[in-house]
Amino acid sequence: MTKLLEDLIENLDRELFRLGYAESSLKFYRTRWRELLAYAKQRGELHYTEQLGIDFIKDCHHVEQDDFKRKLTRSETRELRIIRLLGDYQLHNTVRRTVRRPVVAVEPVFAATSYAFKEHCRLKGYGKSSITVYVRYATRFMEYLSSQGIVDFSNLSMGEIHNFLRTLVGFSYKTVDLNLCALRAFLRFLNQRGDISDNFAEKLPKVKGHKQTSIPSTWTHDELKKLTDAIDRGNPTGKRDYAIIILACRLGLRSSDIKALRFDNIDWSSKKLRLVQTKTRQPLELPIPRDVGWAIIDYLKGGRPVVEDDHIFITSKAPYKPLSEEDHLEGRIRKYMQVAGLCKTRKSPCGMHSLRHTLASVLLEKDTPLPLISDIIGHISMNSTAVYLKVDRNKLAECPLEIEEAFHA
Repeated sequence: MTKLLEDLIENLDRELFRLGYAESSLKFYRTRWRELLAYAKQRGELHYTEQLGIDFIKDCHHVEQDDFKRKLTRSETRELRIIRLLGDYQLHNTVRRTVRRPVVAVEPVFAATSYAFKEHCRLKGYGKSSITVYVRYATRFMEYLSSQGIVDFSNLSMGEIHNFLRTLVGFSYKTVDLNLCALRAFLRFLNQRGDISDNFAEKLPKVKGHKQTSIPSTWTHDELKKLTDAIDRGNPTGKRDYAIIILACRLGLRSSDIKALRFDNIDWSSKKLRLVQTKTRQPLELPIPRDVGWAIIDYLKGGRPVVEDDHIFITSKAPYKPLSEEDHLEGRIRKYMQVAGLCKTRKSPCGMHSLRHTLASVLLEKDTPLPLISDIIGHISMNSTAVYLKVDRNKLAECPLEIEEAFHA
């Protein structure tokens, strides 16, 4: 039976308190919920509906439903969060967390399991970023179990797992896929440890979708020139950022590999870069173009702090240390885009990975064979590289079907 709005709010308030939400956030939510209760009473409604929530933020806080399609301001997003919290809790009896929100297991047993799973992933040889993601999503699953009154794994059933998966409805393909990958690994760990006897991991559904359904974002030659010209190479930070960005542009290195670069990865005598990729654990050897080499030398001689650490790229402010694993370097791209006056839209390339995409697309335009592109950018499978075929519009234009062929196809 559907709960009364007043009861729904009361239960949600308790759940947010249990999850450790800040007092300032709770104060804000409680203020809005009192306003919503008064609004519902005025309309003669006793239960929460999505339409009631939409009308509430429209009439009381001037956020229109059409606004949901654009990028909302921070205050508008906060207002929308009010009705989404209620809707999610009414539907799933839990609070759906955003991807970036820190997740900590509340139950002591689950907290210990989270730590044990992290150690298990480390011993399995997973990369640090993979471990972080797996533990985050596994902990979110345990948090869901806590919200349903399940405090150990002896009562876990496939039904509960399916109910958790329903809370992922509306998230992107990538988020759902990551959740499923993490959950499979976690359920296998629980089965191996003897916490569950059933092999739930093999019963999880497959995601109907593929990363190749999207088109990689790329830069034009003119955009890249404006971006690199915007970097002030007269100061230490600019020298470092220029070297980082030119490495991504010219060699297609992942941000994790750029951050992990050490002095012994560079053979200056043969002008070669040799490393083991952090994501695939596969060795990679690439020639160092002249502009890349001089950019690195310029940073090492005139920008890098004098520290004993052998990582090439170091923070520009004390305490000097290697760049953080959580720093995906995209902030530097956004900074120089703004300096260069490059218009940022929702589909604008703005991450380090977009520079990698661009290298692949340039190689394609120069008729570089796909296997060679795969080797250059360090893919294990050519299927991963094949996604870049979509960005070569000139080549695609050479192979359209005639109308009659399309009908037959």
